[in-house]
Amino acid sequence: MSTLITISQLRWQVQNKIILQDINFNVRKGEVIGIIGPNGAGKTSLLRCLTNQANILNNSQITGNIQLKNRAITQFSAKEIAQHFAVVMQKSDSIFALSVQDVMKMGLLPHKTLFSLDSDHDKAQISLALKKVGLDHALHDHFNQLSGGEQQRVLIARALVQASQILILDEPTNHLDVYYQHQVLQLVNKLNITVIMTVHDLNLASLYCQRLLLLNQGQLICDGSPEEVLTPKQLSQVFGLPCQQSIDAITGAIQVSFYLKDDTEQNSHVSESFDE
Repeated sequence: MSTLITISQLRWQVQNKIILQDINFNVRKGEVIGIIGPNGAGKTSLLRCLTNQANILNNSQITGNIQLKNRAITQFSAKEIAQHFAVVMQKSDSIFALSVQDVMKMGLLPHKTLFSLDSDHDKAQISLALKKVGLDHALHDHFNQLSGGEQQRVLIARALVQASQILILDEPTNHLDVYYQHQVLQLVNKLNITVIMTVHDLNLASLYCQRLLLLNQGQLICDGSPEEVLTPKQLSQVFGLPCQQSIDAITGAIQVSFYLKDDTEQNSHVSESFDE
């Protein structure tokens, strides 16, 4: 697989707070990569850097290099970035009043001039993308009347219409029921494009991602397969809890569980002190 993105010595510091530090990795064409780690580890910040959101990399507090197809990402215009990256961040209230059709048309913008009209080809692409996510019947529905899972599927369909090579997802399963979590990630996994996403649930990340990046306190702790990254020792150090690893009997995927140590003895001492 050819390399699409190269990240080297990426560092982002605001005053005394380190957002990202010494981040180095490559992204190859067709990979499905999950970025995992505790809250505040730098996961969403890394996505923002990858797509140079709001020219963030031009900030003097950010150093290092991100290259897309051997060209510095800072040399790409916003329109060019949109032609390469389809981004689905946490849901924005600004699109809630739109119809599904209007949301889908937003995916066409990177490939159109200011006053160009939608063609029959554009309409066919919208219809095909909605069909791929099982929502071709919802074209004229209001976006805010869809379920959480349906909204995420519409946003992914919009990304397909955008015809970008790389799909960026920030917590795509956040606030979704278990069924929709699996439905959305299974859909993403079958798109046959490069996917980089932050995932809160480690077991979902293990099941649906080929490769995981484990971040903690802005540093890349481990980069590898789920088997290499989701080790009890490593996860215990990062998340601060004892951890067990097992193999799912049905999927064959690595699964992890955390637990608190039994503090019975400590609690008994506390009880004794109260009795006194």
